[in-house]
Amino acid sequence: MNTNTEAVSTNTSAGIKSAAGEYLTFVLGTEQYGLEILKVQEIRGYDAVTQIANTPNFIKGVVNLRGKIVPIVDLRIKFNLGKVEYDEFTVVIILNLSGRIVGIVVDGVSDVMALKEDQLREVPTLVTSIDTKYIVGLATVEQHMLILVDIEKLMSSQEMELIDTAAVH
Repeated sequence: MNTNTEAVSTNTSAGIKSAAGEYLTFVLGTEQYGLEILKVQEIRGYDAVTQIANTPNFIKGVVNLRGKIVPIVDLRIKFNLGKVEYDEFTVVIILNLSGRIVGIVVDGVSDVMALKEDQLREVPTLVTSIDTKYIVGLATVEQHMLILVDIEKLMSSQEMELIDTAAVH
């Protein structure tokens, strides 16, 4: 665990300052989210997945991506955002998280934004339906609020560890 991550929990303003950088923004339901662009490997349309038995409902299954088996997580289900529909705008963001490849299903991808320190805010408690420990902060961009997700922390969280065990068996 690096010291920046620890700084977020003990000294949030220091964590917010280190969160400045480039983010891929995406849509889930009515909210806009952002994740570090350096974690993104590619963006693809949503394809059929191979389902794996006994996995949580937010793990849609796996896909074969150029010879690698990649687990696909539907963040809309994970974040409990109501009815999930797949359409032509539904995309899968393929992430490379410390050498581990994971896909996340989102409603759509918006833009790549360079966020400056003065655009970032700390997360007030009970701001969203998702657990705030996976949120780096909030950003204000042209009257829109952007929720910045620590995607690495979310994907390596205890409930997500099921991905590794499910995909292996």
